[in-house]
This record gives sequence, structure tokens and C-alpha cells, in this order.
Amino acid sequence: MVSNKYFALVAGIGTGTGRAVALKFSKEYPVVLLSRNPESFNDVVEYINKNGGKAVGIAADATDEASLAKALQTAEQELPGLQLVAAIYNVRPNSRPSRRPFLDLKIGDLEESLNGNVRGLFYFAQASIPKLLKTVESKPEHSPTFILTGATASIRGSKNWSVIAAGKSGARSLVQSLAREFGEQGVHVGHAIIDGSIDEPDAKYADGNEATPDGKISPYGIAEAYWSLHIQHKSAWTHEIDLRPFNEKF
Repeated sequence: MVSNKYFALVAGIGTGTGRAVALKFSKEYPVVLLSRNPESFNDVVEYINKNGGKAVGIAADATDEASLAKALQTAEQELPGLQLVAAIYNVRPNSRPSRRPFLDLKIGDLEESLNGNVRGLFYFAQASIPKLLKTVESKPEHSPTFILTGATASIRGSKNWSVIAAGKSGARSLVQSLAREFGEQGVHVGHAIIDGSIDEPDAKYADGNEATPDGKISPYGIAEAYWSLHIQHKSAWTHEIDLRPFNEKF
């Protein structure tokens, strides 16, 4: 039965991870889905609401502080009396990352990476963590949780991925600080390193591991991992996980 006390918030909804996470968490909580483009969440909101859950989709830009604040205000109006118990930041920059030699890059490429990966995370965390701290006081069954979707570039600056690595590693460092600051206050902060291609309809893959069965990461597998983080007992929290296909080199 869906909770009548708590809700989950997912920023960044598309055809892959965000959608799968929304579906997974909607089995236990009402969910609020944020995306710049309503077309990204309309179908999943409709699906959840038609299948016994409760979902609210709100158009918002996580990199815009005012837009994000307005979205959270709307969420509280749509779900009066409910407290935030899980916040997932799954936002990526406006354009998909691509391999490009460093000398071909412009400062705008760096700014875009930092905007989506660090600036948006900063605003999202400042808006959601106070609400998670408030929820701690009500002693929910599962600890209030904050999760960041990361990538291989979070921990390694590979050739031709310089600006992506700058953004992802910056986000990882930020969330590590949040884990150390707010963990002792009862908020479980986790970072997920997604090390491989995600199996989503609009993704393009190179020849190699991705072409083999289960050589791409299932977004539903990612969602299961996020849920497992959320329900961990507070005496044994995990703060960073890495997820990859069985045949991915690491």
C-alpha cells in the first residue's frame, strides 16, 4: 500500500534511469517527478496514477534556483501533509556527453557540464535536505535518503572526456561532503557510479560489450539498487556503489 505519510522526489526523468526509479519508488510512496520538459514525465505519471499509485509531474529546471523552489512548493501543495523521505538527483546536462579532444572544447562546454552536474545538484540538495532532516524527526521505517546518479567519469578522467569528468567528479566530491555532514543527523546520502551504457530506447551504442545480452545496464536494475540503498539499516549504510554489466572491464 502506498504511504500516506511520505513521498519521494526524482529530478531528471527520461526513458531510462529516472523513469525506472520513479516506477520502483511509486510502489511504496507517492512520487514527484521533475524535468525541464513535461513530455519526459507525462507518460510515466499517467501510468503510475492508473495503476494504483500517485505521481505528480512538475516542469522545472534544477539548475535554476527559483524554478526548483517553485516546483517544490507545488509538490507540497499537491501532496499536503506528506514529508519528503527520498530525493534522487538524476539530472544530466542539456546535451548528451560526447568524446571530444580537449583543444576542440570551448568554455561553454565546461560551463554546461558544471551547470548540470554541480550547480543543479547544489540547488537540489539545498532545497531537499532540510526537508529530509525534518522527516528524520518523524522516525520513518526507512531513513530519509539522498541519492546522486554518477558515472565512470565521477572517479576517472578518461581521454577526451575532460569536461564531463570535471562535472561528475565535482558532483561526487560535493555529495561526499553531504554524506559526512548529514549522515550523523540521520540522512543517508549515497552516490551511484553507473559504469557502462544504460539500456534505454534513445541510446546509441558502439560495437562491443553493449551488443551482447545483458551487456547494457538495465535501468530497472539501477532502480532496484537505489531502493536497496534507501531501505538499508542505519547501522550499515552504504555511501557509494558502482554498477556495471557482468562483462564490463574495470
